[in-house]
Amino acid sequence: MANDAPVLHVRGRILVGPQEVRDELWVIDGRISWSPPDAGADVQSVSGFVLPGLVDAHCHVGLEAHGGVDAATTEQHALADREAGALLLRDAGSPVDSHWIDDREDLPRIIRAGRHIARTKRYIRNFAHEIEPEDLVAYVRQEARRGDGWVKLVGDWIDRDRGDLAPCWPREALTAAIATAHEEGARVTAHCFGEESLLDFAAAGTDCIEHAPGLQEDSIDLFARQGISIVPTLVNIENFPKFADAGEAKFPAYAAHMRDLYERRYATIAAAHEAGVPIWVGTDAGGQLPHGLAAAEVEELTRAGMTNLEALDAATWGARQWLGRPGIAEGESADFVVYESDPREDVRVLAAPSRIVLRGKVVR
Repeated sequence: MANDAPVLHVRGRILVGPQEVRDELWVIDGRISWSPPDAGADVQSVSGFVLPGLVDAHCHVGLEAHGGVDAATTEQHALADREAGALLLRDAGSPVDSHWIDDREDLPRIIRAGRHIARTKRYIRNFAHEIEPEDLVAYVRQEARRGDGWVKLVGDWIDRDRGDLAPCWPREALTAAIATAHEEGARVTAHCFGEESLLDFAAAGTDCIEHAPGLQEDSIDLFARQGISIVPTLVNIENFPKFADAGEAKFPAYAAHMRDLYERRYATIAAAHEAGVPIWVGTDAGGQLPHGLAAAEVEELTRAGMTNLEALDAATWGARQWLGRPGIAEGESADFVVYESDPREDVRVLAAPSRIVLRGKVVR
C-alpha cells in the first residue's frame, strides 16, 4: 500500500554506518531512496545529522512497578520511547501482550521476549511465570513461541537463606532450556546481577545477558570467546545504592554486594569492552524506570570507556544488525532521527532530536 506522506528530501550528513556518510536521501512511499522522485512530486525538505532510529535493546512496554498495565498506559510507554528517538525496541519481558502495537504505524517497532521466566518467589511479584527447574523447558518453549525470537530468564535474585544474590537454576536445567529455545529459533537472554550465574549461563550457551555488573576476568573471557552479548542498563544500575538501602536491615550481605557492583560498574563494562564482549544500549525502562532513556544510556557507555562512535554503534547500526533489523538502506522503511548537530562529536545531542521519521512520516 502506498504511503500517503509527501516525499521527503533529507540533506546534511546521513550517517549510514560508522564509516559511511552521505549528503542526501529521499523518502518515497515511506521508503528510503538514494535517487530523487519523478518530477512534479510534492517534496518537503529536512536537514541535519541523520541516524537510524535508536534502539533500546532492553525495555518493558506495558510493565510498571506493580505489574502489567492497560493498553492506554502501554501506548504511552511506546510514545515516550518514540519521542526520544527510540524506534526499535527489544521488549525484554512483559506480562502484557503488546502485539496490537504492530498494527500502529505511529508507534515503534517491537521485538518481544514473551514473559519473564523466574524461579518461584525469586523475582518481582506479578512480573514473571514463577516455576521450578523441572518446568523450565516447557515454559521456555511456550515463551519462545509467543515472543519474536527471544526468551527472557531471571538468572539470579536474592536468596533469603543465603541473604545475598544466588543463581536461580541448576546448570543442567539451563542447558536443556537454552537448547530448547534454540530449537524453536529463539535466542535467550537473562537478568543477572551477580557473579555466579554468569558462569552457568555461559556454560549453558546463552546468547545474551542483561545488566551483567558481576562480570569478572573469567566470565569476561568466556563471554568474549563465545560472543555472548551484554546489555548493561547502566541507567538502572544507578539505582543499586537505593536497592541496597532497602535491603540493608534484613540482608546486609546483599546490600554490601549491590554497593560493590555499583562502585565497579564502569570498570566492569570497560573491561568487557576491552576484551571484545559485544555491548548494546538498553535502559530497563518499565518496571522501575520511565521510558525514553536511550540517549542517557549512550552517554553512560561513554563513561564506561566506549568512544562516541562505539556508543552510537551500540544504539544504532550495530544494534540493528544484531537484532536483524535494517538501518538506512535503499528500499528499507524510513525510520530515522535527525539532529541539529553532530552526535559523533557529542553524544548528548541524542537527547534533543529535531525531527523523528517513522515509516516515512515525520512524527515529530
